[in-house]
Amino acid sequence: MKAAAQTFKALSDDTRLRILGLLLEGELCVCELMAILGLPQSTISRHLAYLKHSGLVDDRREGVWMHYRLAEGGGALHKDLLDLLQKDLLAMPRVREDHETLRKYFPERAAKICLERSC
Repeated sequence: MKAAAQTFKALSDDTRLRILGLLLEGELCVCELMAILGLPQSTISRHLAYLKHSGLVDDRREGVWMHYRLAEGGGALHKDLLDLLQKDLLAMPRVREDHETLRKYFPERAAKICLERSC
């Protein structure tokens, strides 16, 4: 029950929902999230730590850069929530704006993500 409560708390913040919306596109580094969301590194990192602690995102280090992606695995609740997020977050105007910003400022990244997902 505690894990479910932690997950729902993680979903109760606009910035974390925007981050999850962007990660639906694929792996992104903190610097890309900073540029797209217009928030400082400390804010982005704090929200990513919360999402990681709740089991919604995973990270990997590449040199000095941290990259984040949606977590795989987890239980049925985790899978159901990610399915719901994929469907509903992309319908939100602010998340769509974030996706447009990703494509505008990081066209090579957006193209790579698109190739990986076969869009």
